[in-house]
Amino acid sequence: MTLLLIGPSERGRVWRQIFDEAGEPMVFGEDAVDDPKAVSHLACWNPPDDLGRYPNLKTVISVGAGVDQMPPMPQGVALVRTLAPSVDEMVRDWVLMATLMLYRDMPRYLAQAAEGEWLAHPPQQAIAGRVGIMGLGRIGRAVAEVAAALGFEVAGWSRSGAPVAGVDVYGPDDLEPFLARTDLLICLLPLTDETRGLLSSRVFAMLPRGAALVHVGRGAQLDMEAMRAALDDGHLKAAMLDVTEPEPLPKDHWAWQDPRVIVTPHIGGQTDSEEGARHALAVIRASRTGDDLPGLVHGKKGY
Repeated sequence: MTLLLIGPSERGRVWRQIFDEAGEPMVFGEDAVDDPKAVSHLACWNPPDDLGRYPNLKTVISVGAGVDQMPPMPQGVALVRTLAPSVDEMVRDWVLMATLMLYRDMPRYLAQAAEGEWLAHPPQQAIAGRVGIMGLGRIGRAVAEVAAALGFEVAGWSRSGAPVAGVDVYGPDDLEPFLARTDLLICLLPLTDETRGLLSSRVFAMLPRGAALVHVGRGAQLDMEAMRAALDDGHLKAAMLDVTEPEPLPKDHWAWQDPRVIVTPHIGGQTDSEEGARHALAVIRASRTGDDLPGLVHGKKGY
């Protein structure tokens, strides 16, 4: 069994060293594939259009935690996501950074700094400490724990509505009351048919006037023009985005120039190359022994 890795050259260098040390065959880039029949595993973010070129392909490994960018897998091909503990911590830290920046009105101060303007504003009122987290998976729960420790009043909204210690949890039918008590909305949801376009004018209208948005889910969940309208009418005060639609965001997009919006280029969570390679090795070994594939999204347990 051979793994084909598609991605940046630096990732290829790290993976090559780890796979060589483990005695596992690996090729980097499709141009290096001499025999497509030898490829049993593929690691990438965006797979090639013609997966049928690899007739013995058993597993596609997303090199990130997300899989919504993946097309439907061919029959008999499993899809797994990379499990890397450092990614959860990185996203948690980015969200907390964004939360504190919005809480302390940093978009306004950054805009003033660009003009060399020294002007203090009154601190936030206590009501602005009400944080609402959409998505209570591993990262959502980690954000909730630290935000509560910092003194924020934390609530969560999740599909299951399952209880989380220290968090006031709202279920899928309770979106309106969840938003009504949320001054700083954090989106950590996966991209699904239900969440696509969820951050819309309808959702923004349910928030208290002057609320702020932290978005680190998926770009397609946010209606950028609806956010712009909410900013213009004062319903939203500011936003920090790590994901956009499209990506990369065009250089002439209005969000780059709007002082109420801070955009980072999808860097909230980046898979460490070494962690990614070791996870891929675990997938290969599990497929060989017939054990559960770590990070399995759908497909068979092993081969």
